[in-house]
Amino acid sequence: MENKGSDEVEKLKTKFLSAWHNVKYSWALKSKTSFSRNSPVLLLGKCYHFKAEDDDSPTEACYEPFDEDFVMGNVEAFRKDFASRVWLTYREEFPPLPGSTLTSDCGWGCMLRAGQMMLAQALTLHFLGRDWTWPEALALQPLDTHTWTTTAAKRLVASLEASLQSSPGTSDHSLLPVHQAQAPGSAEEADPHLKEMYHRTLVSWFGDSPSAQLGLHRLVRLGLTMGKQAGDWYGPAVVAHILKKAVEEAMDPGLAGITAYVSQDCTVYSADVIDSHRAPTAGQASPESSDAPPSPQDDQPASSRAVIILIPVRLGGEKTNPDYFNFAKSILSLEYCIGIIGGKPKQACYFVGFQDDSLIYMDPHYCQSFVDVSTSDFPLQSYHCPSPKKMPFSKMDPSCTIGFYSRGVQDYERITQELSKVLQPSAKEKYPAFTFVQGHGRDYDLSASLTPEKKEWPFIRDPRRTVTTAGDFVLL
Repeated sequence: MENKGSDEVEKLKTKFLSAWHNVKYSWALKSKTSFSRNSPVLLLGKCYHFKAEDDDSPTEACYEPFDEDFVMGNVEAFRKDFASRVWLTYREEFPPLPGSTLTSDCGWGCMLRAGQMMLAQALTLHFLGRDWTWPEALALQPLDTHTWTTTAAKRLVASLEASLQSSPGTSDHSLLPVHQAQAPGSAEEADPHLKEMYHRTLVSWFGDSPSAQLGLHRLVRLGLTMGKQAGDWYGPAVVAHILKKAVEEAMDPGLAGITAYVSQDCTVYSADVIDSHRAPTAGQASPESSDAPPSPQDDQPASSRAVIILIPVRLGGEKTNPDYFNFAKSILSLEYCIGIIGGKPKQACYFVGFQDDSLIYMDPHYCQSFVDVSTSDFPLQSYHCPSPKKMPFSKMDPSCTIGFYSRGVQDYERITQELSKVLQPSAKEKYPAFTFVQGHGRDYDLSASLTPEKKEWPFIRDPRRTVTTAGDFVLL
């Protein structure tokens, strides 16, 4: 009897906390982000300059997404590029998450959302290419406090009323399957209509429903196998492993041509990555026996797969070592970099670029309503952000996961050559953030005894390791 009463109290607490988070993260302050007109801005490998040749105005400028007077240099190109990245935030009023009664991820799901954004960027590179931008990006409306505070108050009342009622039952609304990707051909040369179809299909894979291939429900279900539950804090290393499983287990034919790899002990084993490129992913049909469309990489053999490379690292001890900032800049200057997930302590975000000593990021801490992506014409506006944010590198949490997209074996060989130069220790950086090693991870027996929970700590190393490599990872 006491256990039953305790369970009811916990459920009531969960509902009230969810109601509070829904209100807290629905208040979006319309703020301006300052950008220097004299310094270049790097966004996932693209460089932008905001200063016109004849501009003699002050060096600092406030960037407001829709200030028509602030159009100089190629700032409009930056605006369009940034707003074209897929933005995944807190949502509410979706079907209950696996193993819980939660219908919102407000207050705890930010790292999963950041991971989804990084994965979405990889899929954008895979299907559309880095030069793709959404035609409607510049038409996005800025986030407005007034309209959101009004709806936030209504949400609070509704949530509190629901908290006093019995637990909600299963919705009788049957969600339709998400859209399957159509034959890509060469997406980068496709007409705008076909590209928009790719765009819409890609977003639908991240829908907040149990059937979405890469949606929150799927990620939470996979997290249960690692000891994580809905409402728990997910670290960047655990999210990397969850994303890997999600991509591997995705059954949509459109995702058959891509897989994921997670480094071990801050080490990327080249033979494992090459095997991932060449071998079909478990649970997915081979190209010969599947009706899946051909992958967009025309220059690769039919059996080749693209690989998303995820590298959990720790850039310091309790705080981020400032010596790693130049390394982070170099990484974000590469077009095949899909960003970094990390953020402040217990507050995750998705880093996509930098200017001077500040990182540019996309913020998932904004609660939006559930969107049914099973409909053919679901609105896309809430999946794109018009407002970039900046954070000093010194405030970044040292624990993070870096992502790269490799289209094929030749692409991977080029990536390793370029990154090896970036990873060369300097006078300040005595140790690289991660390393590349020839061979398979099993040859070193590094993680045979590690549980998924222990993999949360990327700095764990096996004392039995018999082969040493230059620049082993240590905490500075």
